[in-house]
Amino acid sequence: MNLFHRTKYECDQCHEKLENYDSLIDHMRSIHHHPIVKCHGCGKEFFHEKDRLHHVREEHEKKVDQRTHKWEHSHDKGASPQEEVDDHTKNFGNNF
Repeated sequence: MNLFHRTKYECDQCHEKLENYDSLIDHMRSIHHHPIVKCHGCGKEFFHEKDRLHHVREEHEKKVDQRTHKWEHSHDKGASPQEEVDDHTKNFGNNF
């Protein structure tokens, strides 16, 4: 037995071993006609809705959370976002 080449993905229904997750998705779709759910954010495919929801919670909400925190820290100097925009655009017309 080759210990260096292990198959990570196995079909739950027929136990066929596949090389990667995408091959398993294709196998489930074409052989077993299993419905596949897709992430609306990135297009990644899943067998179960619960797996898609977990993916969205873990991957996409982290990105939103990071953006939120980045915004919070970028405005620590006391000015509101509108005041910052006004400050940057107050002399805009002078360039013409």
